[in-house]
Amino acid sequence: QVQLVESGGGLVQAGGSLRLSCAASGRTSSRYAMGWFRQAPGKEREFVAGISWGSELIYYVDSVKGRFTISRDNAKNTVYLQMNSLKPEDTAVYYCAATTLLRSRSLNEYAYWGQGTQVTVSS
Repeated sequence: QVQLVESGGGLVQAGGSLRLSCAASGRTSSRYAMGWFRQAPGKEREFVAGISWGSELIYYVDSVKGRFTISRDNAKNTVYLQMNSLKPEDTAVYYCAATTLLRSRSLNEYAYWGQGTQVTVSS
């Protein structure tokens, strides 16, 4: 079992930045790829960014490319999502998740999820 806890969400003006963190505990000796997802009100949860265990594979949804950066520090069991140039359409609850696959954009392939952190971008 892996427990994931997100932090770093909040209210920011359009054009601003936030850095989300996801701390893992429990069975962290296993090599999990990690992903960030988001869910806006009335919408389905969508993939945002993913990173393999060794950080050799990093990938994003097109709408955040050039603005968001995913990274991880395995020594700290933590994954980050640096979000710059935020837009009102980035408003959502952001979740981190872990998968045993090398990479995935499908939420159904992620076994472990955090509780989410709210990001609100005002115009």
